[in-house]
Amino acid sequence: MNPPCGRCNKPVYPTEKINCLDKYWHKGCFSCEVCKMALSMNNYKGFEKKPYCTMHYPKTSFTIVADTPENLRLKQQSMLNSQALYKEDFEKSKGKGFSVVVDTPEMQRLKKTQDQISNIKYHEDFEKSKVRSDAPPPENRQDDEGQPSNPERFMQPAVCPAAVAPPSGGKRYQALYSYTAAEADEVSLLEGDVVSDVEQIDEGWMFGCNQRTGQRGLLPANYVRPV
Repeated sequence: MNPPCGRCNKPVYPTEKINCLDKYWHKGCFSCEVCKMALSMNNYKGFEKKPYCTMHYPKTSFTIVADTPENLRLKQQSMLNSQALYKEDFEKSKGKGFSVVVDTPEMQRLKKTQDQISNIKYHEDFEKSKVRSDAPPPENRQDDEGQPSNPERFMQPAVCPAAVAPPSGGKRYQALYSYTAAEADEVSLLEGDVVSDVEQIDEGWMFGCNQRTGQRGLLPANYVRPV
């Protein structure tokens, strides 16, 4: 009995029989499933026991995995494991975020240069602050600048006629500049005021009595001169 054809299901006789893909075919029925091009045993490609030409041979495609409850559980478990590993690595590396710099000759030279620059800058700032501390305050300099220039004023300071000799016979000083007391324990001065009973407190301050006002207190040492 002759077997049926794999395409037309009609009997296939031995003279026209092609045995391929576990089926028997007529020579005219052995063609591409898509374009119906006649095929032979040399140029066919089989897919799911059907013949195809090279052009229409089905390409292998990936299947999409559905988000089943089991897949979602596995995904969540993987995320939890990743977070646990990340936290563990973070705790291990905590406090180790710095790198040790080797003291190479070049690094030592740069460090020495930076130290020298820092020292020079410190001394410059110190000298500038020292000059500013020795100069009269800005408000008193403005008072002096507002008055007409008189060279004789510095060569021969005017003596206040109201000044009297101190009863205790202490040191006497005369004010070269006007000074306004900034604190309650300081005394104000006008140019020419005589200060008696002067005691040296430190390099910058003295203690004495203004003969004009009778006030006793601290006064800047660079504002007066001995008489």
